[in-house]
Amino acid sequence: MRSKIKTGFNFKIVVYIQGGLLVIESLFFLLCAAVALYYSEQTVTYFGISFGISAILGLTALISCRGASTSIGKREGSVIVTFTWILFSFIGLIPYWLSGNIPSFADAFFETMSGFTTTGATILNDIEVLPKSLLLWRSITHWIGGLGIIVITMAVLPIFGFNGSQIYSAEVTGLSKEKLHPKVSGTAKRLLLIYLFLSAAGVVALWLAGMNWFDAVNHSLSTVSTGGFSTKNMSIAYWHSPAIEWIIIVLMTCSGINLSLYYFLITGKIKRFLYDEEMRTFVNIILLSTFVITISQFGILDFALADLGENIRGNLFTVTSLITTTGFVSVDYSGWLAVVYILLLLTFIGGSAGSTAGGVKVIRIILVFKYCYYEFKRMIHPHAVFPVRYNGRIVKEDIVTRMLAFVLLYVIMSLLGSAVLCFSGLGFEESISSMISCLGNVGPGLGHLGPVDNYHAIPSFAKWFMSFAMLVGRLEFFTVLLLFVPAFWKK
Repeated sequence: MRSKIKTGFNFKIVVYIQGGLLVIESLFFLLCAAVALYYSEQTVTYFGISFGISAILGLTALISCRGASTSIGKREGSVIVTFTWILFSFIGLIPYWLSGNIPSFADAFFETMSGFTTTGATILNDIEVLPKSLLLWRSITHWIGGLGIIVITMAVLPIFGFNGSQIYSAEVTGLSKEKLHPKVSGTAKRLLLIYLFLSAAGVVALWLAGMNWFDAVNHSLSTVSTGGFSTKNMSIAYWHSPAIEWIIIVLMTCSGINLSLYYFLITGKIKRFLYDEEMRTFVNIILLSTFVITISQFGILDFALADLGENIRGNLFTVTSLITTTGFVSVDYSGWLAVVYILLLLTFIGGSAGSTAGGVKVIRIILVFKYCYYEFKRMIHPHAVFPVRYNGRIVKEDIVTRMLAFVLLYVIMSLLGSAVLCFSGLGFEESISSMISCLGNVGPGLGHLGPVDNYHAIPSFAKWFMSFAMLVGRLEFFTVLLLFVPAFWKK
């Protein structure tokens, strides 16, 4: 018997997997309902409704499509991944919307998509009035989307009875798709365990530093996912705690590093961890940017030498928050006009491939610079061969070409998106910074969308457009945009 993928699109397996994922989402609704019940909140009803809708739709899909062919191609993989984020966001907005805490449907979708894509942009003016169950749901959307809804599911994929390498390839961001195990599900399980460890360590550390358990859980979930949703209007600045800020800095940095490297560290391959080119470049960018920003503040900001340590900590926090695309705030950097382009550049670069961070990714920046450098050398020595190397290995020409194409597409999308937002009524500074922020899944922009403001006042069209930008950026363009290419759908 011929596999369905060879004769057409395997619609049944797409619906079947979507059903399984909706059942998983329903369990998180159930958890939030339990929290609402514990705190005697009215939202228990709305989370119960959300659980029912998600569970019924999921089980219906599983039952109606059971026995589907287990063959999955690139088309099915791209559709599953893209529509999982969309479906999760539409179902995930229900408790916000029904409870009346976010009465606008566009606002509720924006907040939910921002959560699942780990962008962290919010339309809420007063976060602290939200019920605890809704605050937890915001953080959970980050945590689910951080490692990737699909990658988390890969850990339990044998239940579905098929190999999901095409889904894994479609969802995993960046260049790093290293397999830590011969089976994709084995790799996903190891990544999930590392993710769980970082999450648990973050909770304990933040609690020891002075947060209550509820805030510690929420901020750990938001940090390891590099999301940025906080339970406080002032974000991390609320606590005025150096200990909490240092813990968040370390946790953001760890989350911005390729998760696979921790597996090598655990298994004794310390050199593989310490000498990884991307990781070293990532850390050096953080240190160099912090140094430059600190130097630029002398003579501009009015602070005594005794406050130098505090300012360095604030600068390091801001740099780490932006390059890891977390978006937490410990100081208001909207007035740092002398270094505003450095801040934008950090959000553009992003974290490491294989991490939960967004942005272009450090590895792509490395390869683009190396390619340009070797092109200059070829102009001087036209008959010489200068292959691009990464971690001591030669990088294939087609990989370098894809990297160049991605960076070019990223720049084009940023410019076109900024133009669209300008036409929708936003100012130039707000348009370009928010577009880069949404594509890079950062959160805060500049101007009226800066670290102490939010996205509440922007037009509804801009919110829908930004939500699409968040999705495209989270799935790194090609997974989503390929769905609009007719040739992609040909047999």
